[in-house]
Amino acid sequence: MGVGIVVPLLPIYALTLGASGIYIAFIFGSFSLSRTIMLPWFGRACDKKGRKPYLVAGLFAYALISVAFILSKRVDALIGVRFIQGIASAMIMPAAQAYIGDITPRGKEGTVMGFFNLSVFGGLSIGPLMGGIIHDHFSMNAAFLCMGGLALSGSVLCFFFLPPTKLEKVVAQKLESLSLRILIKDPELTGFFVFRLVYTFCIGIIWCFLPVFASLGFRLSTSEIGILVTLAVFVSGLLNVPMGFVADRFNKKVMVSFGGIIITWSIYSFVLADGFQDLFLANFLFGLGGGISMPALTALAVIKGNETGSMGSVMALLTMAHSTGMLLGSLVAGLAMDLLSLKHAFPLGAFLMLFGVAVFLFCCRKKL
Repeated sequence: MGVGIVVPLLPIYALTLGASGIYIAFIFGSFSLSRTIMLPWFGRACDKKGRKPYLVAGLFAYALISVAFILSKRVDALIGVRFIQGIASAMIMPAAQAYIGDITPRGKEGTVMGFFNLSVFGGLSIGPLMGGIIHDHFSMNAAFLCMGGLALSGSVLCFFFLPPTKLEKVVAQKLESLSLRILIKDPELTGFFVFRLVYTFCIGIIWCFLPVFASLGFRLSTSEIGILVTLAVFVSGLLNVPMGFVADRFNKKVMVSFGGIIITWSIYSFVLADGFQDLFLANFLFGLGGGISMPALTALAVIKGNETGSMGSVMALLTMAHSTGMLLGSLVAGLAMDLLSLKHAFPLGAFLMLFGVAVFLFCCRKKL
């Protein structure tokens, strides 16, 4: 929720500091770059040393970073803060996902990951709406402080309510994890990685430049922009639990592919938008596709993590795909905004999403 509060505001905040399209892309891309670099290390580290220390430290770092946002008065400083925030995120996400994977009963991967994804998407869906309201009625700094307060609350809750690290499955049983060099040769993991990458490439375009696209092209208010950014995440989050339940009883790979086709059409439909209603429908379809595909994909990742005994590393690879997609999506959209037209980024996203579905089907063809 804390992250979601500032996401729709960062491009607007950057514009007030004089950032061009490519600099807005750097602000978003620096986060993804640092996270991508550090994820393999933190993923393997939490497989060896446990999940709790990285959750507590990463969330506490997020709280400190909220203050750094307020103190940043230049574009280059904002890029630096986002770079550090990416490192903190690399500590949190693989540890959190691996923790859930560790305590998931066999055969319930879709349902449990659906609930976990609901917590993530639920927070992210409420956040942008809150951010728009806070900005309109208070200030940008108030939004940053809200992010910090929520992150600090999360850190404290993890510190006091999670069991001691020595009781975690990965530490207590002294499990030996596979190296990343071995894991990346797994064809199914390649399929998971590519699908997640192109999906988040599209998210990068939407999150980074939909606020600018909606503001400059349709003169929407920050509250309306918050609704649009919230919608896709809200719909996806709402569907995660029922679709996770379905994924435990249906072919997960078919669900991933079907959701990918819906995402492909939704991202292309932004080009055809002629106002708030069209943007609303495009975001709704994007959330629908993600809500169908993501519970099944994360369930497959949990199964793979248990098979390999490398839950943290598998989740880190999936999060790396997420970060890389966000980085490339924001950079491509930034270049399109400065050199051509922002609308050109959406057809490219649709083409790559379709490509990702094809790669996923090819890599997972033996068990379809």
